[in-house]
Amino acid sequence: MIVIDAEKLILGRFATFAAKQALLGEEVRVINADKAVISGKRDEVLARIKNARDRGTPAKGPFITRMPDRYVRRVIRGMLPYKQQKGAAAFKRVLCYSGVPEEFKDVKPVTLEQAQVAKLPNLKFTTVGEVLKHI
Repeated sequence: MIVIDAEKLILGRFATFAAKQALLGEEVRVINADKAVISGKRDEVLARIKNARDRGTPAKGPFITRMPDRYVRRVIRGMLPYKQQKGAAAFKRVLCYSGVPEEFKDVKPVTLEQAQVAKLPNLKFTTVGEVLKHI
């Protein structure tokens, strides 16, 4: 089982790692999903996600949640072939949590150097939790 601490990690970069590991058969757990980072100007990020949420109808979707852990899991789902059998099985192996559950208090999470927020060329970013609070 791979435990990823999403605090100060760029959402798309660690989500690709999580999706690849799930396709390879690993159980993936993401903790601190609300502290993951989305790069870009805060207003533009808010507008982009609000536009995606307002698109469509309430009956038919798209359904974009306001819960950070479910939002991160949905991002990972977008990187999987979830309509195929192997992708659906991989998606079941991915779980996300806001904060750190008791069962993962003593587990050392995987550190992803390529996904650190320090790798951004500028310091324009916002966390998933902040974005979803304002929608």
